Amino acid sequence: MEISITVPDDIAQRLRGQWHDLPRHALEALVADAYRHGLLTAGQVRQWLDLPSRMEVDAFLKQAGAYLHYAAEDLDEDARTLEELLAG
Repeated sequence: MEISITVPDDIAQRLRGQWHDLPRHALEALVADAYRHGLLTAGQVRQWLDLPSRMEVDAFLKQAGAYLHYAAEDLDEDARTLEELLAG
C-alpha cells in the first residue's frame, strides 16, 4: 500500500529546515508510533526501515522514545530462567 500526504508549501519548507528528508521522517514517526502501540514488533521495525541490525533498531526506538515492551512479569520470568540455568 502506498500512502501520500499533502503538506502546504510554507509548512513543508519550515519542516525541511528541521528534517531534511521529510518523507523518511514521516515514515519513522509512523513506525515508532505503531511500535509504541504494540502494532509492530522490533523485527518489523527493522524490516520496514531497512535497518542493518537489532542494535540499530534499539537505537532508533530509544531515540524515538518508543521503549521495549518489558513488564514486571517479564523480569520475573527472566529471573526464574536465570536461576534454573545457574542451578542446573
